Amino acid sequence: MTLQTLPPLSLYVHLPWCVRKCPYCDFNSYATRGALPEGRYVAAVLRDLETEAPFAQGRSLATVFIGGGTPSLFSAEAIDELLGGIHARVPLAPDAEVTLEANPGAVEAERFAGFRRAGVNRLSIGLQSLRDTQLQALGRVHDSADALRAVATARTAGFDNINVDLMYGLPGDDVAGAVADLTTAIELRPTHVSWYQLALEPGTAFHRQPPELPAEDLVLDIEAAGREVLGRHGFQRYEISAYARAGHRCAHNLNYWQFGDYLGVGAGAHGKITLPGEDSVLRRAKTRNPRTYLEVAGAVEAVTVTPVDSPHARVVEFMMNALRLPEGFDAELFEQRTGQPAATVAAALQAAAARGWLTTDSGTIKPTPSGLQMLNALLTLF
Repeated sequence: MTLQTLPPLSLYVHLPWCVRKCPYCDFNSYATRGALPEGRYVAAVLRDLETEAPFAQGRSLATVFIGGGTPSLFSAEAIDELLGGIHARVPLAPDAEVTLEANPGAVEAERFAGFRRAGVNRLSIGLQSLRDTQLQALGRVHDSADALRAVATARTAGFDNINVDLMYGLPGDDVAGAVADLTTAIELRPTHVSWYQLALEPGTAFHRQPPELPAEDLVLDIEAAGREVLGRHGFQRYEISAYARAGHRCAHNLNYWQFGDYLGVGAGAHGKITLPGEDSVLRRAKTRNPRTYLEVAGAVEAVTVTPVDSPHARVVEFMMNALRLPEGFDAELFEQRTGQPAATVAAALQAAAARGWLTTDSGTIKPTPSGLQMLNALLTLF
């Protein structure tokens, strides 16, 4: 069995600058020093996309995600030029989801309205917490009043599809505080909530000097209480850390988790491309340093290509993504995206089911709540 079909196609655009580097952040981001090189960077991204465009293989873009960094630091004019240039090189589907990340410390009403006019139809706002003590502990540049104002400003600008990012398991956190954060965020009427545990990632300031975090049993209590609050208010958990109201799941991230294809442009961006004719999957990564990227974007030396030609490697990568989804996946999707018959994982599925980590009813493979909690152990079976 081989790869025979092309999955949906997305585009990730990385804008790497932010006001200040947060101590927990392991993204490829850099504090601003002086004026942003907006024009040069947009031109570099579009050169980059010209070299990626052939990998679209006739597909239009189902989603575009502009992440960072803090993309809302860019002017509305720059985002308009960026989206216009994208559409000229790889057309967007008529109903394409176009997301832009914003931080409360980089919010202006007219700028948000300009993003909306440029074609952004979904905002993802990094609140992280709505408690000033926790925001200070996280090194954020905004306070709770800024956070509330950011969501209100987005609504005034015409956005009705808004995600808010919140963390739990923060320094000094407890069940009451985390639930208060969620409750306040829900009162802002977002359509989507990304609610995830603070992690001490290698290479970050918090990893070098770890803050005191809540004990594991307390974190589990926070998780359980938070899931109950989100569910009671109409947010369905459709990925480990993602909750959405009906009809508002993040299509871009779903494409990642279902092992779809995506082009990646910008400093440090990653892409994944299926080549059915070659029975191959390619990982394409761009040079990380923004100053270097400005000079070499679009050139061969700006890209590192890693083939994922081993059938076993494709199976593992598929499982690493798809098993994050509580609703699971069916055998047909597995076969389409990996080029392997479902029988190749039958023994692993049986072993996982025996441990209570999976169910395989009616041809749908679903992680159980225990399986989601033990995802790393579950993946070792494949």
